Amino acid sequence: MKILIAAGGTGGHINPALAAAAALRELSSECEILFVGARGKMEERLVPQAGFELRLIDAAGFYRSASPKAMLHNARALALLAKSTAQVLSILRDFRPDAAAGFGGYVSGSVLRMAQSRGIPTVIHEQNAFPGITNKALAKRAEAVLLTSPEAEKYLQTRVPCRVTGLPVRSALLAANRTESRFMLGLDERPFVLSMGGSLGAKPINSAMPDVFAAHAQSADCHLMHAAGTEEAAAAFRALLEERGVRLAGARHLTVRPYITDMARCLSAADLVVCRAGASSLAEFRALGKPSILIPSPYVAENHQYHNAKALADKGAAVLLEEKDLGSGRLVREVDALLSDPARLADMGNVAKAMAIPGAAEAIARAILDAAKQAGR
Repeated sequence: MKILIAAGGTGGHINPALAAAAALRELSSECEILFVGARGKMEERLVPQAGFELRLIDAAGFYRSASPKAMLHNARALALLAKSTAQVLSILRDFRPDAAAGFGGYVSGSVLRMAQSRGIPTVIHEQNAFPGITNKALAKRAEAVLLTSPEAEKYLQTRVPCRVTGLPVRSALLAANRTESRFMLGLDERPFVLSMGGSLGAKPINSAMPDVFAAHAQSADCHLMHAAGTEEAAAAFRALLEERGVRLAGARHLTVRPYITDMARCLSAADLVVCRAGASSLAEFRALGKPSILIPSPYVAENHQYHNAKALADKGAAVLLEEKDLGSGRLVREVDALLSDPARLADMGNVAKAMAIPGAAEAIARAILDAAKQAGR
């Protein structure tokens, strides 16, 4: 049985696809898996590292803007379209997949559209609570439509019932021990707030969190750790702390990092997380039962992070704080309100945990295998 998997652009698309591919191997030792990704993107590194074969195409997504920079980019993307179409067709002819599965990114759309046009069964996995334009179109002809959040179903037109599988979470996170993690980080009984802006950081969060640090610098009533995203951003964050009179030297309860390389340890130890609202992050928060203050990026397609955050906030698992409200000191007030109410924090964590969907990778893999079996009927 041959399975083609298309995913790329970000770790949020690639890592769930890799988890599903690993589950496919466990379920079917005879399953042959081929990944398709975009040249020059992180899948070029991550997929071979995970032990899977990868074919690359020359493709680029389109910007939804009329700026000169966006128009120039879109002209280049359009020029690559014909080339990538021919490359995808060549891959489909050579590999002859029994099914094709898409996990997001513009590569996913290109490959699955071509697969559907050739009668190859397709499976799409929608990570976000508000689906993107590409998945809305692909869902109409897909053999299986898999969702992370049930809220997404009302935005889709499908010929088959949607299935809520959740989103695979890294095994290291699930295996992390809170008590051991807190010991390794040097934490005591005080609450620990972990803040970050995603893998590359987020300038608005980097600009707002120094106020939280300043509010707790003298009282030392909690531990704070912030990941700024880059070395340069971390240096700028420290400069903002200096402006507020916060001295990191000797303040063992305050930590600033460029990025977090030990996420399993830090997240398992956290009592509260302040972060963007990407689908992968929220799946991790649910799996570990972590209360959160979510600050969705307003710059993503279809404003999907807002809908992701709202799905948790509506159930009481998170506080939704829009970026436009950060400058009002609201973040400090929200953090303080939660830290002063341990019972509410615990309730939020319990609700988040109840929203988790275990076994996502296996559920996705089984759906792909079921679709592939249709090709042989």
